[in-house]
Amino acid sequence: MYIQILYKQMNIEDIIKTKTELPFFRKAIVNLLYTENWISDQINTELKTYDISIQQFNVLRILKGQEGKPANLSTIQDRMVSKMSNTTRLVDKLIKKNLVKRVTCKSNRRKVEITITDQGYNFLDEVSPAMNNFEKKITSNLSQEELITLNDLLNKLRS
Repeated sequence: MYIQILYKQMNIEDIIKTKTELPFFRKAIVNLLYTENWISDQINTELKTYDISIQQFNVLRILKGQEGKPANLSTIQDRMVSKMSNTTRLVDKLIKKNLVKRVTCKSNRRKVEITITDQGYNFLDEVSPAMNNFEKKITSNLSQEELITLNDLLNKLRS
């Protein structure tokens, strides 16, 4: 059954410039991958103003969520949205920006604890409202009901 869409949209086949209509399962995967890259590009452009990457921003949010408790690299990696990220490198870059600090445990030198600094909290206080507005803007073509459905479907896809 064909459902007419009332808003202007570009078909994924048009975007990737194929004349062959993709099977629904492949269309869904290609569409998800394309959209993920599109969203990442949009967010990267927005965060470039603040001289920070999506992954670095994600680390700061994770550390803020620790509510003052330190995290180790493994904890940060487990909570990262992108599991492909090199957590050590990300933390090193944030240390250079004075947004996080790393402390080696005196009783166990293999144990490294990472915490967000006051400067990191201040940075998030500045950037988070802008990112919240930006995320709302990106999803503004969808109603709250559609966003709930989208989240439910994505969760179902991963289950």
